[in-house]
Amino acid sequence: MPKMSSETAVTCKRTTLHGPTMGTRWSATVDTDNTMDLEALRQDLATAVEQVDEQMSPWKPDSDLMRLNRAPVGTWVDLSADIVDVLDCALEFQRLSAGAFDPCVGELVDAWGFGAVRDTPDADAIRAARQPEAHAGPGSIELERPAGRARKRRSLQLDLCGIAKGYAVDRMVTVLQQHGVRHALAALDGELRAVGRQASGAPWAVALERPEVGLRAVQGVIELEDLAVATSGDYRRCLQVGEARLAHTMDARRRAPVNNAVASVTVLARTCMHADAWATALLVAGSDEGLAMAQRMGLDVLFLVRRAEGLVELGLGRFGRFGRSAALSK
Repeated sequence: MPKMSSETAVTCKRTTLHGPTMGTRWSATVDTDNTMDLEALRQDLATAVEQVDEQMSPWKPDSDLMRLNRAPVGTWVDLSADIVDVLDCALEFQRLSAGAFDPCVGELVDAWGFGAVRDTPDADAIRAARQPEAHAGPGSIELERPAGRARKRRSLQLDLCGIAKGYAVDRMVTVLQQHGVRHALAALDGELRAVGRQASGAPWAVALERPEVGLRAVQGVIELEDLAVATSGDYRRCLQVGEARLAHTMDARRRAPVNNAVASVTVLARTCMHADAWATALLVAGSDEGLAMAQRMGLDVLFLVRRAEGLVELGLGRFGRFGRSAALSK
């Protein structure tokens, strides 16, 4: 029987606030009493998400990200504290994942038609992006956090799509907490983070999507309490080339889109930015390398892998008990 909050379901009402952003929608499901100014909360949530988009979008020419991308090599660029924090985290994940997560893949993303430059693959651009000299690698970006600035040490194009949405969800949670919200679920696309439990005392139930193109079906249910979850996969934005399904996520080490048997990777973490970045890195790494990496880092992770016998679940941590996840139920 779920434990009851001191703020019971009788004294709370449930409201879902939402709005457009980043080519998708953000939402926040909140359990609050009648004293909450929901319109002010909605406006502050929308502002927080929009600020992240204005700073980190590769589709907005005046974003901090694009100003840095356009800057000559060696030129310092003044940036907002938010994007400096995200860049710092992205470079740390690049190191921890041995390059499976790499924020310097903007040229590849655009060449394959997944970015702002073009919407179909371009053979000449792909050949250029695959040249050895096009691989940025570690140390290609220098940050000065106290000064709030960064510079490129070589020609490259940054792309933060593998981490920015998770960060935006964390910003939403900060806003919710500033408004005194104790029971909420913040979401942006496949990234979610829970604030406490539901007012009833039950954890927040989140559907894990079955990774099949053109199908909206539930693979299982994840229960969250003060926890974030992110999923990366190859089934929403992809290219079908013969028998190969090429994901929109780029593998900087191969200089090509992800092309392995992993259909999706779901990661639990305390912050959504960390869950988002690890989900991206493990999708790139693949099931064998990815499971070894997740085990080394002590992650709670669920791989859904395509095999001859069908879709196979491979889990660690909270997803690994008894060969199944203690947090996952069908």
